[in-house]
Amino acid sequence: MRILLLSAYDADSHKRWHKGLRSHFPEYQWTLLTLPPRYFSWRIRGNSLSWSFEHRQLLEEPYDLMVATSMTDLSALRGFVPALAAIPTVVYFHENQFAYPSSDNAHKSVEPQILNLYTALCADAIVFNTDYNRQTFLNGVEELLRRLPDHVPKDVVSQLSGRASVLPVPLEASCFEPVCSPVSEQLAMWPLKVPGEARPLRLLWAARWEYDKGPELLLAILRSLRERNIDFQLCLLGQSFRRSPPEFEIIRQDFTGELVQFGHEPDSLRYQQWLASADVVLSTALHEFQGLAVLEAMAAGCIPLLPNRLSYPEMVADDFLYDISSEHLVDQAQAAVDRLMSFIPDLPASGKANNRVFGVDVSWWSWERQQEAYRQLLEGLV
Repeated sequence: MRILLLSAYDADSHKRWHKGLRSHFPEYQWTLLTLPPRYFSWRIRGNSLSWSFEHRQLLEEPYDLMVATSMTDLSALRGFVPALAAIPTVVYFHENQFAYPSSDNAHKSVEPQILNLYTALCADAIVFNTDYNRQTFLNGVEELLRRLPDHVPKDVVSQLSGRASVLPVPLEASCFEPVCSPVSEQLAMWPLKVPGEARPLRLLWAARWEYDKGPELLLAILRSLRERNIDFQLCLLGQSFRRSPPEFEIIRQDFTGELVQFGHEPDSLRYQQWLASADVVLSTALHEFQGLAVLEAMAAGCIPLLPNRLSYPEMVADDFLYDISSEHLVDQAQAAVDRLMSFIPDLPASGKANNRVFGVDVSWWSWERQQEAYRQLLEGLV
């Protein structure tokens, strides 16, 4: 089977997804086209123009199936390259343009939403990484169509819903393997445990250093932990940017004694070691469609402490979710710390070995569990 795979805004999670697809289905003949994840407005509108002129001969070859990310301007691409219109097509939504926080200036234009809608309507199957992603897309389309003045088809949402399903970006087998490291590194990454003595609770926070990952709430939670005299360490991972929110610099200055890691860890082995060293993975996200970093941490044995929103209620039981119904950050932070202490009151003294007792089984999110569903999707359309 010959498959054309298009990743129009090839961010890290998108790369991870299509790399997993190709490695788990080597019997298929894959042709991959990608564009770099920069210049967002131009990229999502211009990918059809770029590809149709730069790779026309490649696009006109005979394929059995086309798999495209939701960033692909599929309706325009099929107009530029009519041969693509006859190929069964899957569109995969890592995210949708209807569910971004309203203060994100990069996503105030309605055009990205229209492009998402047109691309979905061109697909034979629409696949979302979580049900939260699916629901916010369908609800967003319904709301958008309600605002349009006239000549709006009445069955658009029902058509889209009938083609929609959920398949996550799976975790690789390596995420579930025990992490080994030299003794010299162990001393730095894992606090020495003395029998009968308590050790600090180690928190892990791993996300992009941007406003939509909730740095204000993160800082409020850290301050609440300190106010309650809770002995903790903080492993702060994630990619920073030239204009990262100021809360990260405040954390660096005010929590020097608690920080064991501050910043991006490019080495994959050491990154896994940091995950394995932590007791609790904390999320404060305002925007998350799946949450691969949180899933990886849970696979490494971390206990989740997650806000009761976004995709997280699909992942874990209520016991691991904290209330964010209050509009006040201080109240949300208090709720997070209350939840933390309610389900692991003795963890600082008990050590990492007991995390498996409290932790969450995320094996459903593995490639081992999801591969057959992906196979049925791809071969079913052909």
